[in-house]
Amino acid sequence: MDKGDTVAVVGDGAVGLSAVLASKRLGAERIIALSRNPVRQQVALEFGATDILAERGDDAIAAVLELTNGIGVDAALECVGTGQSMATALAIARPGSTVGVVGAPHGVDVPFESNFWRSVGWQGGVAPARVYIPELLDDVLSGAINPGRVFDYETSLDGIADAYAAMDERRAIKSLVRVGSI
Repeated sequence: MDKGDTVAVVGDGAVGLSAVLASKRLGAERIIALSRNPVRQQVALEFGATDILAERGDDAIAAVLELTNGIGVDAALECVGTGQSMATALAIARPGSTVGVVGAPHGVDVPFESNFWRSVGWQGGVAPARVYIPELLDDVLSGAINPGRVFDYETSLDGIADAYAAMDERRAIKSLVRVGSI
């Protein structure tokens, strides 16, 4: 991603919302967040999203192409890990761009040939998070960014099952488990 780019983030969980925050921090001019959850849409806007789309599948592809005058986005971030989210990310990426595969894939088949002819690449893997700590820590401590905003459910060790249920039912973005007093 380059400064001034138009970016689309497919997915509104903690990974997707963090991708919105990172895109803003790296200088994206326009950030399109695909989200159907009003609470998560609000966090996406707070993190820097300029546009929110609630559509999915072919409707999402059409909506993004409409927003980008039929061109597609400079970078797409796939933050869910499903076949549909990957297909959406690849379809909205403009020719010559790259899709960042950030969501843990499950049941995903990437159609190599169709992306080859559009010159759309994809790259991904598990993020080496510790590598970024020195660069990001000052921004977090100064309040320039607040990635902790994704923790919207808090529990103790006794409530872990409820915390997972809340995330599964999309009542929580990410659960924070507190052990003892801090």
